[in-house]
Amino acid sequence: MKNKKISNRDRLSHILDSIITVENFIEDYSKTSFLNDRKTIDATLFQFAVIGEAIIHVDEEILDKYEFPWYKVRAFRNFILHEYHAIEDKVIWDTAKKDLPLLKKVIEVILRSEFNV
Repeated sequence: MKNKKISNRDRLSHILDSIITVENFIEDYSKTSFLNDRKTIDATLFQFAVIGEAIIHVDEEILDKYEFPWYKVRAFRNFILHEYHAIEDKVIWDTAKKDLPLLKKVIEVILRSEFNV
């Protein structure tokens, strides 16, 4: 039973943890080896879902202070959960390699600026 609201700081920390987890999952992979490893693809997808779910619950007043396409993070989560049959594995790889580093930097800035973490 839930008895405590998860704080913005905790949600942002969950996002950072998930990003670091994805980085660890794929650090020794090439695109080809990643695309041939269903377990790692699925584990990475789960972390993207966590990121998207967490960002949905972070207060807009905080996110609005930082320039980032937050709607894309939410949309990717929705795509994973609702359009799972249409996910292309190469998009997962590309997102992990190109977009997550940018998101990580913004999340780190928010945690420092808003919560002194």
